[in-house]
Amino acid sequence: VQLQASGGGLVQAGGSLRLSCATSELTISNYAMGWFRQAPGKEREFVAIINRSGGSTRYSDSAKGRFTISRDNAKATVDLQMSSLKPEDTAIYYCAASRFGSSYYYAEYHFGSWGQGTLVTVSS
Repeated sequence: VQLQASGGGLVQAGGSLRLSCATSELTISNYAMGWFRQAPGKEREFVAIINRSGGSTRYSDSAKGRFTISRDNAKATVDLQMSSLKPEDTAIYYCAASRFGSSYYYAEYHFGSWGQGTLVTVSS
């Protein structure tokens, strides 16, 4: 597994969680990094992306204003800070790496490396 996602758990609605994605196999600075999620019975969907340098980000409408993606290329980590969580945020969250490098290319097929996922459960 090239990417390891962690930080998931059970949180009450309105709470916060910070997910982290780490890799020791990829030179992370060569990749745009993204977070996706898959809720029970639904398709996997885009959440956020950050470009190679960290200077550009893009969010889904549901994540905008509540989630923040960041990266530390020196530590080879990418984080997703999630606040004001809602029950509909319940899903398995996956981090992924894209050689395209830009935050413009955020469709799932642009990402060639994926982590195993971490479960986030938001209770009402």
